[in-house]
Amino acid sequence: MSDAGLDRARYRRILRFAAVQFVAMGWYELVLPRLGFRAVTERTRTARLQRLAARFRVIAVDLGGLLIKLGQFLSSRLDVLPPEITHELEGLQDEVPAAPFAQIRELAEAELGLPLEHVYAMVDEAPVAAASLGQAYRARLIPTDALQAGFDDVVIKVQRPGIAGIVAVDLAALRRVARWLQRVRVIAKRVDMPGLVEEFARASLEEIDYLHEAQNCEHFAQTFAEDDRVRVPAVVWERTSRRVLTLEDVSAIKITDVGALRAASINPAKVASVFASVMLDQLFEHSFFHADPHPGNLFVSPTKGEGGLGWRLTFVDFGMMGDVPPSLRTALRALVLAAVARDGRGMVEAMHDAGVLLPTADRSELERAVTRAFARFGGMGLADLRNIDVRDLRDFALEFSDLMIEMPFQMPEDYLLIIRAGSLTSGVCSALDPSFNVWDAVDPYAQRLLRGEPVEFIRHYAHQAWDSAGILWRMPKRLDAVLGKVESGSLAVTVPQMETALTRVERTGRRVVSAMIFAALLVAGSRLHADDPLIGTVLMLGSVLPGTHAVFGRRRDR
Repeated sequence: MSDAGLDRARYRRILRFAAVQFVAMGWYELVLPRLGFRAVTERTRTARLQRLAARFRVIAVDLGGLLIKLGQFLSSRLDVLPPEITHELEGLQDEVPAAPFAQIRELAEAELGLPLEHVYAMVDEAPVAAASLGQAYRARLIPTDALQAGFDDVVIKVQRPGIAGIVAVDLAALRRVARWLQRVRVIAKRVDMPGLVEEFARASLEEIDYLHEAQNCEHFAQTFAEDDRVRVPAVVWERTSRRVLTLEDVSAIKITDVGALRAASINPAKVASVFASVMLDQLFEHSFFHADPHPGNLFVSPTKGEGGLGWRLTFVDFGMMGDVPPSLRTALRALVLAAVARDGRGMVEAMHDAGVLLPTADRSELERAVTRAFARFGGMGLADLRNIDVRDLRDFALEFSDLMIEMPFQMPEDYLLIIRAGSLTSGVCSALDPSFNVWDAVDPYAQRLLRGEPVEFIRHYAHQAWDSAGILWRMPKRLDAVLGKVESGSLAVTVPQMETALTRVERTGRRVVSAMIFAALLVAGSRLHADDPLIGTVLMLGSVLPGTHAVFGRRRDR
């Protein structure tokens, strides 16, 4: 089959998968509830969402391309997807069968304009890594390049052959799916799907541009040029293009290889502490951070000689980086202050300032959840959390598990990358040190904030004091108004949940009666039709009205 034919087949397969899932979703979420089977829909929802995510994993691994990246992207979108889906997608690894080296060689030689033997003294044909967008190989520079660079061993990343066309097809399919979703009112009100796809498209197109990654690498290296804790590979610009990237080989001990760290006399708990500090510096001091710090992109390199830690953290793979704009940086500082102070209201306000909460958000409900979380779990490390009664965790999860979905969140891209970086950092630190406490890592930075920015500290607590004073000022008038209503007998108490339940029961009862009438007329008509076609037809036609009410009827009076 030609490349054009393969592209069409790929495009149709993605759309066919999406269409089947839409039909299934419409049947369970729209049709069955109207037929009176809402309980079935709600009871099976978790299992259905898990099956949907599992099916997506299968097609993503099978097709590769951007679908694996999409799954990883969606796994962090807690603001728009239920946890049943995000949890299933968390383990989606960007590992696919390697393309033949002959194809890689052809692409690299075309891109660099020379045979590989003239560019590298040696290239190991066995890939170090094979991902959906590119593959990596160990190599050695020719003597003249090595003398200029100051090192011999390198890693070369080469795009997969034809990946640009695959990315274009995948983005075209995803944009069409987004337009379908945007026609569903409940989704359009909740999420800007075309905007979400364009956000993903921008990140993906940047990731397949190796010149962009090389620039990120140099920027990161300059940021930590004076920091002995961090090592960054050098870029060999003479052997780098949009589709080929040549970097210094800085492979060392994988950061989560606790056994190898101890064998090198390196304390894993110290590595966790330094790593958390370096990531916080990126977020709050430099406003430029590595957004994909998973264990495969992090090494610990032992050092020889004078003082210091005796080792350095080594970062690789700079395709996914994040910037912290000034407005978001200010909001993050407020967020840290609120977190350290265990201030639920302050945290919600900081989230609002960061652009996370839409105007329709119920901030009081979110504040209640955050305050409860602080009161119950604030300050605990992983070891402490393991000792908590499982019933406490279950009760808290049941109370607030739907909050992220029900609340009108849509996180800006920068904030999403921060959450991703924070989540991966916490996971790596906990793997190195089970007693790692994120609050201990954040507290020193918060103290620096308080010392370095007293104005922010004063503003934060002055705002709290002003709110409290306002409540106290209005309290007498409110109490007087309530007592007046009690004395006059005009105090009304409403229970929204009960009213909603009664309304649902009444509506369901009417529709059940209509369904019974519909069934009676239809059965009677079908039986009489053979003996008296006229009466049978009239009865069957008459069943349409109650049948319509049973399926689509709604209570008009409120």
